[in-house]
Amino acid sequence: MPRGRRGGRVSALEGGPEEEAPPAAAAVPSALWASQLQPEAAAGQILLRGIFEIGRSSCDVVLSERALRWRPIQPERPAGDSKYDVLCKEEFIELKDIFSVKLKRRYSVKQQGSGTLLGITLFICLKKEQNKLKDSTLDLINLSEDHCDVWFKQFKKILAGFANRPKSLKIILNPQSHKKEATQVYYEKVEPLLRTAGIKTDVTITEYEGHALSLLKECELQEFDGVVCVGGDGSASEIAHALLLRAQKNAGKETDRILTPVRAELPLGLIPAGSTNVLAHSLHGIPHVVTATLHIIMGHIQPVDVCTFSTTDKFLRFGFSAMFGFGGRTLALAEKHRWMSPNQRRDFAIIKALAKLKPEDCEISFLPFISSQDLQERKVEGSPKSVSKDQWQTIQGQILNVSIMAIPCLCSVAPRGLAPNTRLNNGSMALIIARNTSRPEFIKHLKRYASVKNQFNFPFVETYTVEEVKVRPRTNSAPNLEEDAGRHAAASENNFPWNVDGDLVEVASEVHVKLHPRLINLYGGSMEEMNDSEVNCNCL
Repeated sequence: MPRGRRGGRVSALEGGPEEEAPPAAAAVPSALWASQLQPEAAAGQILLRGIFEIGRSSCDVVLSERALRWRPIQPERPAGDSKYDVLCKEEFIELKDIFSVKLKRRYSVKQQGSGTLLGITLFICLKKEQNKLKDSTLDLINLSEDHCDVWFKQFKKILAGFANRPKSLKIILNPQSHKKEATQVYYEKVEPLLRTAGIKTDVTITEYEGHALSLLKECELQEFDGVVCVGGDGSASEIAHALLLRAQKNAGKETDRILTPVRAELPLGLIPAGSTNVLAHSLHGIPHVVTATLHIIMGHIQPVDVCTFSTTDKFLRFGFSAMFGFGGRTLALAEKHRWMSPNQRRDFAIIKALAKLKPEDCEISFLPFISSQDLQERKVEGSPKSVSKDQWQTIQGQILNVSIMAIPCLCSVAPRGLAPNTRLNNGSMALIIARNTSRPEFIKHLKRYASVKNQFNFPFVETYTVEEVKVRPRTNSAPNLEEDAGRHAAASENNFPWNVDGDLVEVASEVHVKLHPRLINLYGGSMEEMNDSEVNCNCL
């Protein structure tokens, strides 16, 4: 890549004041592009053709409707020269992978004005290994102002045609997330990329638990294309709940009992800045800040299933996953030791809950999930009973733990997921029931989550794919988790702890969990899934 003279500065500008390219954007050798792209991407009407220097080679560059192609310009050589054929191999990038374009200029200490034009810088989103995305740059060097101006305007016109890409975002940042690192994560890694992409932002730093919920109830969101959460699972779940609750109110629905909720009006972006980041990990396949940011910038939209949690007479909240029994009691213990670090209180709570491991006597009713294909096959079989989708099943007995999950729940302690067979939007939940067993056997089950072995291959573990679940404890009161818990324990004596997306919810009666398909759009997903959904407005 050409560099500025000694004592000078080289930057990519869009005219006006100086704007340095973000440090994370590292140029990639042009040979890398060819290995990542398919030949059919180069198809389409030719828009522009010209000569630029790329990677210190003069290249014949062609801009079409779908791709930017280039080939080094070489003197004529004898036919069949293999070395010549390699050097002249055509390379290209697809336009949908470009997220910003700026004019590249050099500034010297004595120079006044807009500096010396060097060419054009393209900012690219690259897919790396293991679902990871990386930002990179490609420099098109040409010293002609007129030539670069024509190409620059055409690139800007193309980028304006990607309708799903946000232009303005509401950022909600939890400064307390994971060792109070969320603020640093945002301003050092996220904000520079959003600024490079030309996205306007409005940042609110939350000051107390529930702040995001109260904020999203009242603030004006018409000017924003999406909301972004910078924090952990608690913040992400709270903001998702708030957006869905706001949608119900805007639709004129009662929020005390929500039977058929409407979809959230704005997509939600998740920047993993917490201690576990289960939701972001499940969404992106990796808890990687730059990957999450680039999914937002590129406008990759992933519809995700959401659950409603209700008692017999009251709506509780929206959520993605829940645990009752051991999972709920562990969280309740951890919440009483907030003065510890997240990892310390998690480990302490698990050990304490295992030491006092005891089952809950409860009744679990569930409605099995039947896909449309299975339903059609049953109709063909001609059995009237088998066609019905409303055949509830019931389980009773001593239960150690109940997990209800609409997402895979990937995390560092369960790299394959707490519910590895569940998807983000397949219209079903995983119901995982651990019946009463010995402490050593239950510990073996827990350890399996961190290994490659099947964590459900135990006689006391049952798994079901369901649409709805009702969990009803049959004891009169929940056991005290700590003998010295004081007034808090007295106040919670008749409540059973639930872990809903990492938040403690205490309920005294039956809880009804119902899945609602594709209820919220999240920024994320694999590049393959998102490429098909991104729409170009054909403004060329």
